[in-house]
Amino acid sequence: MSTQRLDPLDSQILSLIADDARRPFLEVARLCKVSGAAIHQRIHRLFKMGVLKGSQFVLNPNKIGYETCAFVGIYLKEPSDFDRVMASLREIPEVVECHYTTGGYDMFVKIYASNNAHLLQIIHDKLQPLGLQRTETIISFHEAFNRQMPIPVCGEDTDR
Repeated sequence: MSTQRLDPLDSQILSLIADDARRPFLEVARLCKVSGAAIHQRIHRLFKMGVLKGSQFVLNPNKIGYETCAFVGIYLKEPSDFDRVMASLREIPEVVECHYTTGGYDMFVKIYASNNAHLLQIIHDKLQPLGLQRTETIISFHEAFNRQMPIPVCGEDTDR
């Protein structure tokens, strides 16, 4: 996967909008000392490059009834079932992330549930029927922090 080269203006724009996606483009333009049209063009280009994937409102799971956050390591019976299982996981609304991994697990998912009983129901009734060998569950007591990736500055070595 190639790293996109960003110039200093790209980096400045990304820092501003990553901090607040609702920040008006004209304010971004003023802070960057360029025209509003230049910001629109840069944002459009960053989307086309795949640097920006979208913008969204971030929900607070606790405030809408999801009090349990869990990470589940999945061991597949058949490694060739990756695509089928991933497609099935996509259909389970409580599964909010799915990762292919190295190490012991074949896949690693993040799940939100209303409580521990709901989590058990998801694992028993929705995950196990997918043909899994077994799962290992880690419950998160509290998300200490969650942040965006740092924006590389033009000229910095990003190949770490």
